Amino acid sequence: MKKTLVLSVLGAVAVFTIISTFAQTKKSVKDLGPFYRKWLQEEVVFIITAKEKEVFLQLDNDRQREMFIEAFWKQRDPNPATPENEFKIEHMRRIAFANERYGKSSPGPGWRSDQGRIYITLGEPNSTDRFDNRSEVYPIEIWFYSGMLEFGLPNAFSVVFFKKDGVGEYELYTPIRFGPQYLMPHYSGDMTEYATAYDQLFRIEPSIAHISLTLIEGETQNVTSPSIASEALVHQKIPMAPMVKVKDSYAEKLLALKDIIDVEYSANYMDSDALVRVFQDATGLFYVHYLIEPARLTFEQYDNRFLSNLEINGNVTDPNGNLVYQFERKAPIEMNRDQIAAIRPKLFSFQDMLPLIAGRYKLSILFKNTVSKEFTSLESEITVPDRADLRMSPILLASRADVNSKYVGQNKPFLLGRAQLIPSPRHDFTAKDTLFVFIQLQGLGGDLRRNGSLEFALHRGDAKLLSRTRKLADIPDPLNILELFSLADLAPANYEITATLSDGGQTVLLSDKALFYISYVPTLPRPWILSMPKPADDDAETLNALGIQYMNVKDTTKARAYLEQAYRKDPASPAFALDYCRFLYKAQDYLQVKTIALPFVRDMQKFDFLELLGQSSHALGEFAEAIAYYKDYLVRLGTNLNILNSIGDCYRQLVNIPEALLAYEKSLEINPNQDTIKAVVKSHKEKK
Repeated sequence: MKKTLVLSVLGAVAVFTIISTFAQTKKSVKDLGPFYRKWLQEEVVFIITAKEKEVFLQLDNDRQREMFIEAFWKQRDPNPATPENEFKIEHMRRIAFANERYGKSSPGPGWRSDQGRIYITLGEPNSTDRFDNRSEVYPIEIWFYSGMLEFGLPNAFSVVFFKKDGVGEYELYTPIRFGPQYLMPHYSGDMTEYATAYDQLFRIEPSIAHISLTLIEGETQNVTSPSIASEALVHQKIPMAPMVKVKDSYAEKLLALKDIIDVEYSANYMDSDALVRVFQDATGLFYVHYLIEPARLTFEQYDNRFLSNLEINGNVTDPNGNLVYQFERKAPIEMNRDQIAAIRPKLFSFQDMLPLIAGRYKLSILFKNTVSKEFTSLESEITVPDRADLRMSPILLASRADVNSKYVGQNKPFLLGRAQLIPSPRHDFTAKDTLFVFIQLQGLGGDLRRNGSLEFALHRGDAKLLSRTRKLADIPDPLNILELFSLADLAPANYEITATLSDGGQTVLLSDKALFYISYVPTLPRPWILSMPKPADDDAETLNALGIQYMNVKDTTKARAYLEQAYRKDPASPAFALDYCRFLYKAQDYLQVKTIALPFVRDMQKFDFLELLGQSSHALGEFAEAIAYYKDYLVRLGTNLNILNSIGDCYRQLVNIPEALLAYEKSLEINPNQDTIKAVVKSHKEKK
């Protein structure tokens, strides 16, 4: 029996280059088709946030709009585990009721009337008082609401409607815009004298007089003047009430990922917290350490087994948007009942790391749960420095640490020096915690190493609460500096920790700071961690990753060295051999490509090498051999436009024009918009 189990995470509020939302072309509402125009202007006009509307108007086609609408309602579903969306059902009921009830005396549909708008926004009032047969006052309706604090509204308040001048539809009343004088047909006093009007109305009907100056129950005010807070209630707080609990960050994510996220994921964006740091290891290699803490982790239950499956796709791009590195992680999770019970109240933290060469980059990660079709994402600007540069790493704060980890010497996320750190992306602590502060100092010269100093200081506002200075000569490993601070004597508040590097003359060379806060809550939820360890620095996988990065930044010397090392360390690996062959082909070392690739096709039936064999033979002028590899590729791996054109080129070189034309025409059947191929075909047919 299959069931879905969603573990809500407490406290957490193949990627290609993510397109900035500012680069999208914004359309106007009139550009939308009738269905989507009605949806935006009628169905959700009172509940859609400004950000959601802005994103919706930037979508390119109806497929994207359908994705957005599904996501819109999903974000408001109070119980995603059920097939019904109770919020949507209630919202559509309110619209239907407003059109039926309030459209009769209105020139437009009921949803556009003042009463219809308030009803759709706030729902059924707790009680309603009507005064419609009194000669001393205009027809008035008072709707009373209470218990709506969660929507940013007062605990108890009224919304008032009246027929101005006694005719037409009910109009929304506010004390400042109108005042008690507008509620009485026979009032003849000064229209600016609220006190006089209030006294006259009080003699007629005290309950109406009370709400004529304030709509908020229990508001303390001078009854001779109208309530400013009531004006804000009507024009600001009530219109915003449907948006208060909506986390509309999903809309921007959907816009950014609309071209790469599958439709089945589109409505299931999760908020997440994340943290990214770049640190150097003992060999001098830099790694990007990152963690993602999604708002929830969903499991499918199969009898007594609970299954989840994570897919992480990441890209590293340079400032011009060029791809430097692309990676994928897969993490299936299986648990029993006891394990699920143990993690139920906890956060979930996915932690990973990747080696990266020096440069400035953008890291983009798409995090998916294939079981629940939920996703979140991470984008971060990162810098990997040159090893020789004098540098202080950004401060890393952790609430827990194993200062003598048994995994020392391995490549594990946030295992730095001898300490396995467990950082929180929210920088949240309690007074019971120890604050672990980690930094790295790189590129220290001999004189600075002997005479320099490092100060850690803790601040609250402008006040320095404590300071601790260490001489660099006394620090055994400047690459892994861990400082501990007890928080027991500190009150709940926001704090700042600074690290300052000074030379022997007390000149400040480098400084960094990090903000954190101590919570009023005595205990904070801490995560259970899924960590993705990486191979050693000299492992073929690590060397291959660095080689690909150097190849993509066009450093051919280093690319060749690393890719060749990876291949030599594990020559039976098709992945490493294929990457090395791709480099060799770009370097025009065609004979070496054939030497490496042929055994994989012949002995291991790895047909991904066929294209490179064909291309290398083609480049060497071995056209018949190239055709054989190309045709074998088509048989094994299916139709490929470039392969067909390459076959045509080879046949032309062999002066076998009929076969060349067959290949070209087959290519044009797949994609007729190939002007160069069209011209070649036309030329040969005219000659014939």
